[in-house]
Amino acid sequence: MTQPPPIPAGADQPLTTIGDIGVSQTSVWLPTGQHPVRGTTWMVSDMSRQEEKISTVGIVLAVVGLFLICILSLLFLLLKDKRTTGYIQVTVQGDGFHHAAMIPATSPATFAQVMQQVNWARGVAAAA
Repeated sequence: MTQPPPIPAGADQPLTTIGDIGVSQTSVWLPTGQHPVRGTTWMVSDMSRQEEKISTVGIVLAVVGLFLICILSLLFLLLKDKRTTGYIQVTVQGDGFHHAAMIPATSPATFAQVMQQVNWARGVAAAA
């Protein structure tokens, strides 16, 4: 398998990546190729959710404590595990191209991080 040629030092380089989308001051890099950033439209959809369930540790402590403390051991059932699942979808479209990237949501802060990157890309597109 041959390696792609090295990129010259002065060439336009991606300054940030959003999923599999690279963005620089003048270009957008997609798996399908490089496109101008001027005139691009960026959209973000939050398809993540936070699940909450009774903690396994809380269930074990409640069962064990049932023999020792009785009613007070039921308070262990209030222990909750929170988990963020799903994806953040970032869509970029321009003159002749359209691409959507799915970014796994690992915490509630993931959406804010992605929005910050997309807002930067929107600013670059507006200034180009």
